[in-house]
Amino acid sequence: MSELDRLVNSCLMPGFAGATVPDWVRAALDEGLAGVCLYGQNLVSGGPGQVAALSGALHRARPDALVAVDEEGGDVTRLEYGVGSSYPGNLALGTLDDEEVTATVAAAIGADLRRAGVDVDFAPSVDVNSDPRNPVIGVRSFGADPLRVARHGAAYVRGLQSTGVAATAKHFPGHGATTVDSHLGLPTVDVDEDTFRRRELPPFAAAIEAGVALVMTSHVLFPALDDVPATLSRRLLVDLLRTELGFAGVVVTDALDMAGVRAAHGIPRAAALSLAAGADLLLVGAEDGEEHCAAIRATVAEHVRDGSLPEARLHEAAARVAALRTGPAAPVPPNGDPGDLGLRAARAARQARDLRPLPGPAVVVELRSAANMAVGDARWSLADPLRELGSLDRAVTVESGDPDPEAVAASAAGRPLVVAVRDAYRSAWQERWLRRLTELRPDAVTVALGMPDDLALVPGPALATLGASRACTRAAAEALVGR
Repeated sequence: MSELDRLVNSCLMPGFAGATVPDWVRAALDEGLAGVCLYGQNLVSGGPGQVAALSGALHRARPDALVAVDEEGGDVTRLEYGVGSSYPGNLALGTLDDEEVTATVAAAIGADLRRAGVDVDFAPSVDVNSDPRNPVIGVRSFGADPLRVARHGAAYVRGLQSTGVAATAKHFPGHGATTVDSHLGLPTVDVDEDTFRRRELPPFAAAIEAGVALVMTSHVLFPALDDVPATLSRRLLVDLLRTELGFAGVVVTDALDMAGVRAAHGIPRAAALSLAAGADLLLVGAEDGEEHCAAIRATVAEHVRDGSLPEARLHEAAARVAALRTGPAAPVPPNGDPGDLGLRAARAARQARDLRPLPGPAVVVELRSAANMAVGDARWSLADPLRELGSLDRAVTVESGDPDPEAVAASAAGRPLVVAVRDAYRSAWQERWLRRLTELRPDAVTVALGMPDDLALVPGPALATLGASRACTRAAAEALVGR
């Protein structure tokens, strides 16, 4: 392998297929690969033990390899992918609005990550969720107020990094005002620069002030500032992030296999363009990265030869990544049980309306649609904790409107009825289904496990948990039974 190829490798962080580390990853680590990101598809057992096994194998192959995950707590979890997170997510924490709680939860997540051998956490999301139609941020945001998001983002960074795990402020310069998921297309935030600066930037400035180790780019277009997505924009990554905001750490791209940049450029060219724009670490994506990495090396070499990507820029990027790999880390925390930290926070954040304890075991209806790709197939269930509390009659899953509300109402006659929804207000069939069911059963309790906007759809008893993590669903079940 040429020296240039090794230089490119030192800026690459691919994913891989399967539940074990493949030979090509071990070989690439020996040839300077920066590290690996683990995704839900790698975590078949869905627990911290699987993450620890993979990180252990990666670190045995290369002790300074970076092992990264998306562990936001709440809906986006990798450590507890199969069971749901023990912690509430950002919206619950932001609504609770206790910075000490946010920092403590982040430190607990960091301790879990350190014990599992994770070096980099792609969290927190410091996007300001200013558009409730947002299909990919939502409960992952601390809220719609830039200053509140800034305060809690900084607290999260401090808590997480106190454990030796590198935090990542994402998705620069903001993904909260979008109505398109950048996994699936290219979102545009068409606002004037003054609005952009007032709304999107304060959380990133606060995270930088708190010493955040990485900033992740967004595949989002801001026409008032540039005519290319942020991931490919030198105006945003160098002039704004580096020069104006003073960020000196690692700029990591969002996954390059996402349509926000892949559709127009392909992964290899997007990689070269992002390096030229000022990115340091290229997150290749969840697909098996062997062929993608080879294509990126070849394309970057072409850009170096034609002068569009100075080799000095590669050396600069590689040096920043190397500093992250060799940076000081806190001692690995001893095994310890944080107790009911996450559950206590989830209890404090839940919001009830006209709620009375269930008079007996309930029929629990869960309206389900595919989650966004950031959440993946992480488990959620309201029926499970009600079963644990002895208050479940039976569970009913509704997908694409089947079974219909009439059938469900008839089958639940004479028994308490609970309906769990996640952002039904953004799904035409779910909104229709929920409205009809509550017409038939006005006493049915609506439990919003996503954005609280769902509670505006129907009258009657209701509960908002501000997320669907295991901590949030347990807190909801306790409220339903009067605890």
